[in-house]
Amino acid sequence: MNSDKYDFVISIGGAAGQGIAAPGDVLAWIFVRRGLHLYTYNAYQSIIRGGHIFLTFRVSTEKVYNHGDKTDLLICLNQDTMDRHLKHMEPGSWVIYNSDTIKPGEAQDGVELCGIPVKELSDNNRNKLVQNTGALGVCMHILGLDFGILEDILTKQFIRKGQTVVDENIGVARAACDYAVANFTPCSEAIPEGEKPQAWWSGNEALAMGGACAGVKFYAAYPMSPATGVLHWMAKYARDLGIMVRQVEDEIGVATMAIGAAATGTRAMCATSGGGFALMTEAVGSAGMMEIPVVMINVQRAGPSTGVPTKTEQGDLWQMLGASQGDFPRIIVAPKDALDAFNTVPELFNLVDRYQCPGIIISDLLISEGRSSVDPDDINFHPNIDLGELITKHSTNGDEYLRYKNTESGISPRAVPGLKGYVHVMATDEQDEDGVLISDEFTNPVKRRMMVEKRGRKMQDIFEHVAAPEIEGPKEADVTLVGWGSTYGVIHEAVEQLKTEGITANHLPIKWIVPFHVKEIMEILSNCKKVIMVENNYSGQFYRYMRSETGLNVDTHIRKYDGEPFMPHQVTNGVKEILDGETEVFVPEHKIMV
Repeated sequence: MNSDKYDFVISIGGAAGQGIAAPGDVLAWIFVRRGLHLYTYNAYQSIIRGGHIFLTFRVSTEKVYNHGDKTDLLICLNQDTMDRHLKHMEPGSWVIYNSDTIKPGEAQDGVELCGIPVKELSDNNRNKLVQNTGALGVCMHILGLDFGILEDILTKQFIRKGQTVVDENIGVARAACDYAVANFTPCSEAIPEGEKPQAWWSGNEALAMGGACAGVKFYAAYPMSPATGVLHWMAKYARDLGIMVRQVEDEIGVATMAIGAAATGTRAMCATSGGGFALMTEAVGSAGMMEIPVVMINVQRAGPSTGVPTKTEQGDLWQMLGASQGDFPRIIVAPKDALDAFNTVPELFNLVDRYQCPGIIISDLLISEGRSSVDPDDINFHPNIDLGELITKHSTNGDEYLRYKNTESGISPRAVPGLKGYVHVMATDEQDEDGVLISDEFTNPVKRRMMVEKRGRKMQDIFEHVAAPEIEGPKEADVTLVGWGSTYGVIHEAVEQLKTEGITANHLPIKWIVPFHVKEIMEILSNCKKVIMVENNYSGQFYRYMRSETGLNVDTHIRKYDGEPFMPHQVTNGVKEILDGETEVFVPEHKIMV
């Protein structure tokens, strides 16, 4: 543990179907109620039973953006977890397990093995999940927490199943806690309390809530991991919030229904993963041609094709850049964490409404399915809403309405369909200012050029509304780490680790992909000593994009593509290897997921 702050990591391992999420949720609620910061990452497989699941959550007195480098307390729910992870446990850590069914191997000196006789402590209860409750009881002793906190949460969790179930679980937890008191050494550092209780959410919940606060009234999706959580939240609260939610037969229908809803002036949104977005790409172009504002979310998984549904990567960037054919304006943004994702949704809606074009949010499994604490006071539930040049009332000036009027700004006032006096055509063929298709007339090169240029002018002032990236950390540094999207948290911590080892580093996190702040980024990176790109993909997709926009080369790269996110030490070690002469570093297999 870091002596300057409280930083404790708990991991729970077992097979799918062993109820890993339940004890994790209980412990998470205990910590956020104490006002502590929390970050969780669940490494799981796409199966209902069996396999290996490894849930890690990190607790700290300071904001944490990743699941860290180590495990202080390991809960083994099966032998497989013990066999995989015991060898990675370091001195001063604890391993909790059911001694009736699990046999520990050889551990490092200073690792405390906390075997509990579950059958004896539970009066031979045959429910296999009772070991989870027993493990929670042991945790209360090791962490120095009052048992009454656990008793309160277990009561709330099981009361719907009846008082008998409540009493049974509290009894097992109490017996295990008492056993731990008599047999195991507690942590010497007491768990502190924060200033006030925290909330906690997943990135998908944050995206959905951001949509609701932005005024979304139509949401469509086809379930596809890891984006399905957005659909779940929307469906759960749709009636209360007045949102129409539709689970559609495929992503082609999803995208076209969202665009149809948006055409009426409604704020509409949809979400999928890379394979689903592949089906949406033609619709992206139709929104561009018809100049309809709509927001689409791509929660990246490891690809290509159906890839690895339950793993994370940043491999879809060029898919977003090239979605649909032809030249047309689009906006692409990659939030850095859950709170940023929440704030980005209404910001993006204001932009797409202003510029009448599609907008794409690039998330990934790490952000969307990761859970993190958040201060409720940091959540702006009433963001500014700007619908752009949307005509909602009849005007009596008698002028002919031109839906695609060739204005100086390139933005044509958009009338809600059905409004008296504002009859217009919307179609996916190229059109004249009045919406009449030029291909039905003849392919008029003058009109075609005019409309392409009109659409191209729309975003000429967008940099007035989109913040440029800025260097975080010291202005003068030995190393500058550049990342985008979800790499923010791990690079942020790696910079701090490098500082303790005498290496001065700073960080340029880039959020806005299109538009791209070419001038500012070139100015920053041209003055850096050594630039290292950090990406969660094989081919360096963001680097290739940045080079195409700026012409800049970077010194070296750190990349990872095994489906697991970076850990801070992997970036730190990669930087040190590069400073020792390596030209690029491909991070090896995740240190714990062996």
